[in-house]
Amino acid sequence: MITEPTVSLIQVLEKTISPDRNELEAAEKYLDHAAVSNFTIFIKMLSDVLVQGGNSQVARMAAGLQLKNHLTSKDPTLKQQYQQRWLDLSEDTRLYIKKNILAAIGTENSRPSSAAQCVAYVAVAELAVGQWNGLIPILVENVVNLQSTELKKEASLEAIGYICQEIDAEVLTEQSNAILTAIIHGMRSSEPSSHVRLAATQALLNSLEFTRANFDKENERNFIMEVVCEATQSLDMRISVAALQCLVKILSLYYQYMEPYMGQALFPITLEAMKSDIDEISLQGIEFWSNVSDEEIDLGIEMAEANEAGRPPVRTSRFYARGALQYIAPVLMQKLTKQEDSDDELEWNPSKAASVCLMLLSNCCEDDIVPHVLPFIQSNIKSENWRFREAALMAFGSILGGLESATLKPLVEEAMLTLIQAMYDSSVAVRDTAAWTFGRICEIVPEAAINDTYLKPLLESLMSGLKGEPRVAANVCWAFTGLAEAAYEAADCSDSHQPKTYCMSTYFDYIVERLLETTDRQDAAQHNLRSAAYEALMEMVKNSPTDCYVTVQKTTMVILERLQQVLQMENHISSQVDRSQLIDLQSLLCATLQSVLRKVTPEDAPQISDAIMTALLTMFAGNAGKAGGVQEDALMAVSTLVEVLGEGFLKYMDAFKQYLYVGLKNHQEYQVCIAAVGVTGDICRALKSKVLPYCDEIIVLLLQNLGDPSIHRSVKPQILSVFGDIALSIGPDFKTYFDVVMQMLLQASNAQVDRTDYDMVEYLCELRESVLEAYTGIIQGLKGTSGEIQVDVAVVEPHVGAIVNFMIQVASEPERTDGHMLRACPARRAPKPSPTGPPRRSASSSSRRRSLADLNHHGTKVM
Repeated sequence: MITEPTVSLIQVLEKTISPDRNELEAAEKYLDHAAVSNFTIFIKMLSDVLVQGGNSQVARMAAGLQLKNHLTSKDPTLKQQYQQRWLDLSEDTRLYIKKNILAAIGTENSRPSSAAQCVAYVAVAELAVGQWNGLIPILVENVVNLQSTELKKEASLEAIGYICQEIDAEVLTEQSNAILTAIIHGMRSSEPSSHVRLAATQALLNSLEFTRANFDKENERNFIMEVVCEATQSLDMRISVAALQCLVKILSLYYQYMEPYMGQALFPITLEAMKSDIDEISLQGIEFWSNVSDEEIDLGIEMAEANEAGRPPVRTSRFYARGALQYIAPVLMQKLTKQEDSDDELEWNPSKAASVCLMLLSNCCEDDIVPHVLPFIQSNIKSENWRFREAALMAFGSILGGLESATLKPLVEEAMLTLIQAMYDSSVAVRDTAAWTFGRICEIVPEAAINDTYLKPLLESLMSGLKGEPRVAANVCWAFTGLAEAAYEAADCSDSHQPKTYCMSTYFDYIVERLLETTDRQDAAQHNLRSAAYEALMEMVKNSPTDCYVTVQKTTMVILERLQQVLQMENHISSQVDRSQLIDLQSLLCATLQSVLRKVTPEDAPQISDAIMTALLTMFAGNAGKAGGVQEDALMAVSTLVEVLGEGFLKYMDAFKQYLYVGLKNHQEYQVCIAAVGVTGDICRALKSKVLPYCDEIIVLLLQNLGDPSIHRSVKPQILSVFGDIALSIGPDFKTYFDVVMQMLLQASNAQVDRTDYDMVEYLCELRESVLEAYTGIIQGLKGTSGEIQVDVAVVEPHVGAIVNFMIQVASEPERTDGHMLRACPARRAPKPSPTGPPRRSASSSSRRRSLADLNHHGTKVM
């Protein structure tokens, strides 16, 4: 029986696809209100609408979508909250809804099944906590039962696929046999429904991680591989593509088992797939060999590490890529000639995939690739057909990364004149790829580009390309980035830290002017040209010798002037697109400002620092409460200014401190918080004891961050390191903060993580390095002057045992790093004596003790 409220809900659900915007907004408002006012009744009613076959297809789909959207989210935090909200419902309510959504499986005429998604997301929440264990057998029975309809089999397999995709592999390991039984049953060539076969193949793709036990057994593995290989030959392109995707993933997960299948099945299947004129199929064939190369590159690294350690490797390479090279390289180069006429950089196609595959093959097979690619390059580099010229250039640029120096350098030098000529080609695609190839050369073998023979004609061709289409100019900017670094590294520094001149000094001013012009082009928003030009400008300035300093001075003033102009524009921006572009420009200018500031001499810095700081403070004020990208870049610019000015930054502290504190409080945008913590450390090192008046607020905020479980974990190691900087800066005055800070450090010293989780092990290593840095800074800082040593040793003494035990623990563990050992046995680093005399104790020490005691009382936690 359908109640009146359900009828109203059905009417509203049907309006969720209304072309009338008012009706659509009213429907969304009604549904949002219903979910908030009585969530339990609302989702029960949604399940009622979904299960009733007499309701319209639109209403049932919309009900399923609404129910699914209240069970899961793309946001990990919301997803967890939704799952917990579901589990907090009464058992009767959950049983009622599960009965409805399970009954709806196979009753819908629309694809994909809404009920399958609802079942899956309830299962993801419940299976993880040991509930609804009877679901998988039900879904399996739906698939293998001869009486099941096509729709019921398909929807059940879709549900299995969604569950496998979303849930942790270990949760389903015990049910892998049953799941695999259903999937293989649905994938059989004897299955008459292509919809069922497709759903089964996609489910297999999602389940491969937790079927390891099945792949470990030869007879089961043989059967799985037979079914998958058979599915690649399906006349239904969707099934064939899904099966090829399975092969790609199987290769990555179970490489060590692939030898019996490679020659007889995998090689011919994937080679034919690569040759296919159907892009979706061709892409999977290419991806298979990209994955083979990727896997064998890793195996080569593992072999080298094992040899170095004097032990046998756990896994060994079968060198499939080398064996297949002579067959797949010609296919890849043929695919390079099938470029799209339009230049859609976001569209992935076989031509682009072939380029990436060649790069990976080069890194995997090294010099062995040259004889298979070089004839194609030589035959086509001057072809009358632009597609073949561009393909030859792409092939050349793609293989550079894996070649040995003895092969690479003469190959590039021989090609330089031809490549330079290609920069003037009539085809924009050829010019674009030529510029990209120079970017690769300048990155991989720059000595071939900066020699006396080719440098001048190369720079002339690049300057020509910088005036060209945005896609060409952006690659030229990348080439300048590599050239600048290579020229600087090749220069003679003598006894100075900076060379007096280098091979690009004559051209430096002109290049910088052209790059500045490029950042202002009307079309600079295309192909990330503006960003590429600023990045090239930064590298040119960063890698500039002494005789280019006048240009650096001019560039500094240009960037500062532009920053001031951009800030004045902010109040006149109305559209969101323009505002977004303005924010990006502010970020780029801040980053460029950092680069030029690092080259400014200590004598020049104070003359421009007022203008720079005024602009940065304006930027902080204008972006208060907005997205943190600009705040992060502005904080990093302040950090550079602090490094340049040293104690001279003190004059700006009172104006800047409020924005520093805002950054330290920004827990949501952790990159901003990290930048603020970094600036704090820089300020402490620069101001030394003069930072003391600001330490109360800083320490309180840092401790609050450590105690906030919601803050991103990457912030916490940075904070621990800063405690050492503060102690070094204020010396014996750090005793005020000592107890509460040591409590945090001791807790971090005892932190443990899951050693099977690489990311967490890496985090633990970083945390320990930071703890060691903090201990070093605190002990050195507290030593103070000779007259105070005895008192401060007494403060540290109760903790010496714990500190030493921590160092022993770190040194004895296999995860220890060079950084750990360096920080455990550091050279003494103490702050320089303040020119104004010894540090003075702040008058606010009593209030400082109270605020720290309050924090200590609330039991802050590092992990």
